[in-house]
Amino acid sequence: MEEKQIRKLIEEGRELIRTGYDETDYSDYQTDQELKKQQPPLVKEAMTDNIIDLPKNFDDLDADRDFFSVIDRRCSHRVFTQEKISLLQLSYLLWSCQGIKEIRGRSYATLRTVPCGGARHQFETYLTLQNVEGLEDGIYHYLPLVHKIEFLKKLDDLKGFIDKSLEGQIWASKANIVFYFSMVFYRVEWRYGIFAHRVALIDAGHITENIYLASTALNLGGCAIGSVDGKYCDEVFGLDGVEESIMYAHPVGTISEADLEKEKDFYRFVKEQGL
Repeated sequence: MEEKQIRKLIEEGRELIRTGYDETDYSDYQTDQELKKQQPPLVKEAMTDNIIDLPKNFDDLDADRDFFSVIDRRCSHRVFTQEKISLLQLSYLLWSCQGIKEIRGRSYATLRTVPCGGARHQFETYLTLQNVEGLEDGIYHYLPLVHKIEFLKKLDDLKGFIDKSLEGQIWASKANIVFYFSMVFYRVEWRYGIFAHRVALIDAGHITENIYLASTALNLGGCAIGSVDGKYCDEVFGLDGVEESIMYAHPVGTISEADLEKEKDFYRFVKEQGL
């Protein structure tokens, strides 16, 4: 790729972040919310009839409740032991990153366990699950209004899908859970319009940080991933890729202190290159 093209793409990326802070006059612009247009649904409807209840007896979890300890121990993990996790652990992770605590107004906004600009919560949560107690390996969708999951389908090669969908990061294929977050674009565009996409990128980080912290509390580990083949994911999860598209992922699995040296191997290049 030529240097001129590279600089053009970089500048386009920077402009996305700067939108609303340059000298352009947006004084005559109104969002669809300001224009009183119909608000989009707060969540996506179920895609199947195969819906599974999730337990919420979180007090029964063997979890670290020391906030300072959890913050201190939080780090990325890429080596998983492939032991089973419980349905209750899965339930807690889902509630921690997208759980609904309250609905504001009749149906204006959901107040969740994570913050979000304008309480738009434009992300839907899809999952690959394997070695989860009581569940068939396959792909699922979270229904936050009722705190349930729906089984979408079984894949012939689930590990192969994870590997390909995350651009060859094969370590993730050993995770018990891979969270795949789609963005339902108009859910945030309705409120923020031409400024929506910058806001949405900020919001995405809130979700995965809660996964990090909840995983740490449960002595699980994971690593947020931005390198996702969105088009391929959209095809497999049955999304249109226009109004909704996968853009972020976070594998989570069982871990062991015995694998600390293996974790360090992911940063071997730092020593080899003298960085």
